[in-house]
Amino acid sequence: MKKKLVVLSGAGMSQESGLKTFRDMGGLWEQYDVTEVASPEAWQKNPELVMRFYNERRKQLFNTKPNAGHFGIAELENNFDLEIVTQNVDDLHELAGSTKVLHLHGELRKARSTIDPDLIYTLEHWELKIGDKCEKGSQLRPHIVWFGEAVPAMQNALPIVQNADILIVIGTSLAVYPAAGLVNYAKPEIPIFVVDPNRPEIFMKNVTYIQEKAGIGVEILKSKLKKLI
Repeated sequence: MKKKLVVLSGAGMSQESGLKTFRDMGGLWEQYDVTEVASPEAWQKNPELVMRFYNERRKQLFNTKPNAGHFGIAELENNFDLEIVTQNVDDLHELAGSTKVLHLHGELRKARSTIDPDLIYTLEHWELKIGDKCEKGSQLRPHIVWFGEAVPAMQNALPIVQNADILIVIGTSLAVYPAAGLVNYAKPEIPIFVVDPNRPEIFMKNVTYIQEKAGIGVEILKSKLKKLI
C-alpha cells in the first residue's frame, strides 16, 4: 500500500509561473486596497469593480502554465497516495496532472450563484459579467472565498491532514488562518518537509527545511522522499 503524502501549497507554488500574489501587489490593486475588492462588502458596494479585479486575475490565469514545481509534485502520484490541499485559486496543480486537489479558497475558473452556493459553473472564458446569471436567475459571482467569509472546505481538509503519513508544506508563509492551522492536525511523529526560501517556522518534530523556490525545491524534495517510499 502506498504511503499517504499530503501537500499543503500556497501562493509561492504558482509564483514561478508568473501569477501575482497579493503580497506582490503590496496589498494594492491599482489604487484600491485588495480587501476592498475581495470581500462581501466590496461585492455589495461595487460589484463591477470586484468583477473587473477577478476578470484580470482570470485572464492572466488563462495564459499561464504550470511550472517545474507543479509537475514535480504531480509525479509523486507514481509512488504515493497523494492529496493536495491548496490555498491557491488557480488550477495549475490539475493542469500539471495532479488528480486529488482540494481548493480551500475557491477556484478562479469557476463562478457560483449568489442565492445557491451549490450551483457552481466552470467558465470557458476569462470574463464574468454583471448580468451573467445562474439557472435560478441570480447573478453569478466569483467562486472565491473572500476576506471575512467562512472557509467551508476546511472540514474536508482536516481529515486529509490527519491521515497523512508524510506532510509537505510548499510556497506558503503559514500566516493566513484558518489554513495555517492545518499543520497542527498532522500526527506528531510523521516527517514534515517545508519547501520555501523564507523558512516559515513549524514547531513540530521531524521537520526538514528546503530553502528554495518550488521548481528547485521539489527536485530536492523528490530525492529525499525516495528514502521513504
